[in-house]
Amino acid sequence: MAETLVTLKTRRSCRAYKPELIEEEKLNAIIEAGTYAATGMGKQSPIIIAVTDKAMRDKLSKMNAAVFGADFDPFYGAPELLIVLANKDIPTFIYDGSLVMGNLMNAAADLGIASCWIHRAKEEFESAEGKAILKGLGIKGNYEGIGHLILGYASKPDADPVPRKADYVYII
Repeated sequence: MAETLVTLKTRRSCRAYKPELIEEEKLNAIIEAGTYAATGMGKQSPIIIAVTDKAMRDKLSKMNAAVFGADFDPFYGAPELLIVLANKDIPTFIYDGSLVMGNLMNAAADLGIASCWIHRAKEEFESAEGKAILKGLGIKGNYEGIGHLILGYASKPDADPVPRKADYVYII
């Protein structure tokens, strides 16, 4: 079977991480894969923010937990993350950003890096604190948070895949 198909079938979301950062070359390769996601009419509406700084990672974790109304680390101890936002002025922005997230997850799996899509980026970056982060990075525009991809090395083995449901596919 082609390696891409193996990666697609074996990738799992991880919710327990080791503290060490991933290698810079692997992080850059994952990010590059995200930039090659299909986008509506090739408009490339998304942007990717890489967070490797622990203080910023922890700040974002607290912001995310506050949106969730929880008092735990919604990033499951992952040491770094990628944030995908997309330009709301492009009609396909949600789909574009979702495809970037998919490319990022699959590239990470292919490189032996664990990941998990964490929601609430929309709410985080609609807040004054989130807008201030974007402004501090020099990011201008009408961006909406699509998701966070937490990254790292898994601290326990992947779970077995759940069987695919019987009525997943219909052929005409």
